[in-house]
Amino acid sequence: MSLLDVRGLTVRTDDGRTLVDDLSFTVDTGERLGLIGESGSGKSLTTLAVLGLLPDGMTATGSVELAGTQIVGAPEKRLTALRGRDAAVVFQEPLTALDPLMRVGRLIAEPLARRTGLKGRALRTGVAEALARVRLPDPERIARAFPHEISGGQRQRVALAMALACEPSLLIADEPTTALDVSVQAEMLELLDTLVREREMAVLCVSHDLAVVAKVTDRALVMKDGRAVEEGPVLDVIGTPRAAYTKALVAGARKLESALDLRSAP
Repeated sequence: MSLLDVRGLTVRTDDGRTLVDDLSFTVDTGERLGLIGESGSGKSLTTLAVLGLLPDGMTATGSVELAGTQIVGAPEKRLTALRGRDAAVVFQEPLTALDPLMRVGRLIAEPLARRTGLKGRALRTGVAEALARVRLPDPERIARAFPHEISGGQRQRVALAMALACEPSLLIADEPTTALDVSVQAEMLELLDTLVREREMAVLCVSHDLAVVAKVTDRALVMKDGRAVEEGPVLDVIGTPRAAYTKALVAGARKLESALDLRSAP
């Protein structure tokens, strides 16, 4: 049985608009799947449906099974138990995802304490180790800081440390490097790739950036207007796309890369 099994997932608004349409895919234990598509293609809504976090005014139908538990229609108490333990998420902009009124150390301590039961000095040590694991310098100083007092790259590492604290089976990364500059993006992707490989963790990575998906996933699913248009090994999907929409995405990415190369040339 797959770790994540999505069958016929459909997301509609209360006024009848269909935003995700009859979507099906699986993610096995240790597998890494990328969801590719432009803004508005339904990628992020799919991940929210997987976690039972759709906003008010939207309803999911179909089937989403995570670690053998049905997500669609499940009570909030059951979903809360799954989040962090079976699946955790790193969002695009950690400054809005992290509670601005909580110090970094407390942000990590709360999920860590729930999973391990650690308290006092042992919990503080666990927090410092979690921050060091994502290669943050001076973990004790970072732990005392509020999110707005550290850089964007450091905040994204904090978000990753929070997600990994409970050692989930599935890590959902929703545009994890979009808000970072190019050099920090590369460091973050290398770190993410290393950590998930070490833990043999499954990954569902959402991105419009083909280079990101190629770096951190094994298989790719291309979405357009809420539907799947192509799926397969990531290098095949990007290297020899079959669907017209995928071909257009790849061509657009190549044109952008060429333009950036020309701009940076002496």
